[in-house]
Amino acid sequence: MTYFPTVGKIKFEGVESNNPFAYRHYNPEEVVMGKTMAEHMRFAVAYWHTFASDGAKGQDPFGMKTMTRPWESTDSMEEARQKAYANFEFLEKLGVPFFAFHDLDVAPEGNSIEEYHRNLDEIVAIFKSEMERTGIKLLWNTSNAFSHPRFVNGAATSPNADVYAHAAAQVKKGLEIAKELGAENYVFWGGREGYEFLQNTDYKLEMDNLAKFYWMAINYAQEIGYTGQFLIEPKPKEPTKHQYDYDTATVVAFLKTYGLDKHFKMNLEANHATLAMHTFDHEIRVAASHDMLGSLDANQGDLLIGWDTDEFPTDLTAVTLACYEIIKAGGLGTGGVNFDAKVRRSSTDLEDLFLAHIAGMDTFARGFKAAAKLIEDKFFEDIVANRYSTFHNSEIGKTILDGTATFASLAEYAKTNNTLKVVSDHLEYTKVRMNEYIYSQPTSTPKSNEIIKHLNEKISGADLLAKTSQEAV
Repeated sequence: MTYFPTVGKIKFEGVESNNPFAYRHYNPEEVVMGKTMAEHMRFAVAYWHTFASDGAKGQDPFGMKTMTRPWESTDSMEEARQKAYANFEFLEKLGVPFFAFHDLDVAPEGNSIEEYHRNLDEIVAIFKSEMERTGIKLLWNTSNAFSHPRFVNGAATSPNADVYAHAAAQVKKGLEIAKELGAENYVFWGGREGYEFLQNTDYKLEMDNLAKFYWMAINYAQEIGYTGQFLIEPKPKEPTKHQYDYDTATVVAFLKTYGLDKHFKMNLEANHATLAMHTFDHEIRVAASHDMLGSLDANQGDLLIGWDTDEFPTDLTAVTLACYEIIKAGGLGTGGVNFDAKVRRSSTDLEDLFLAHIAGMDTFARGFKAAAKLIEDKFFEDIVANRYSTFHNSEIGKTILDGTATFASLAEYAKTNNTLKVVSDHLEYTKVRMNEYIYSQPTSTPKSNEIIKHLNEKISGADLLAKTSQEAV
């Protein structure tokens, strides 16, 4: 059966093309910074949004479904089989080398753990056969331990030991599937790991139990010989009042507290970053600074809507800055760029699934190339070097960096320093020059430190000590 009969193989046709079913910026064979774009991006399709979303579930709490798909069936297992085959047709036509899924995305749960495992095994067998046929790989899989009513108060942080045990059985099976399919990563996404009311919560017990759960997963993976990278996906706010994995810094602190930091990296989502009042590039920078950048869920949220809208990424500035951080971190390793995004409820045509992924892939390709040019010209690097030059180029700054400075030595220096100047960042000018890299290639690209130097020659820095003294008078 053909599930997408109106769409052929999506190819790169360049910026002059008006074909909506073609890449205008993403050329998988184009070499940038020593690797092909396909090697840099490692794009993946999210099974849950592409093959489980119908315009209502998880998308519009007030509306009915708006989409009808050719794989739908009144028989839940037959629908699962059809979705599995549709997934690989979609991936082949899109030219994407990876996919990702939750266990409940691919098979119905049934009436018992045994039935659920049988259902999963049947679909996993289809996956394995199709992966061998196509060469497509599994970027990561994970367990949906949040949708079922049993997880109303969490899974690994549930106050109910029976629920905790059920979650363990689910993840155990997930790790076995990861090994069977050669998943390059395994994600832990704590959809309901949090609390509604602190005063009825044993916070310390829940934290301890969560850490024990992760250690059991590590031990079982070693036992069965699964060597993929473990990832944690930070997520704030929804659905509980307080999520334990609120943002990257919170997760890093948890992992270091329980000695888990050598076993996990981050799977970072753009929409989760903004829900935590951060930017995507901020979360990537924090993870990379702890050597914990693993993989990305590429999407964007609507800042006027206070929940997880999971839109396809089309904000070129945000994507460029994220790509800048990826390049500076040395790439994504075994991770990739997974489109954890769903077409809008009004994008009702089957073909919109292709158009949306093309939009996201072209945006990332264009952003990556702009970021590479920024790095090639040392645009931000020179600005940062200039901004922190007093630490690197002065004797007192060097003593601070090498740890030989003391309060006494700094105070003595401060007494004799009456020429303290504050040099402007010229931030608005910097940003408009950055825009030239992102939205058009600048016709002339003087080094950013030369730009700042030129400005500072024309504009004297503010004399902070003198100004403060005058204000005091």
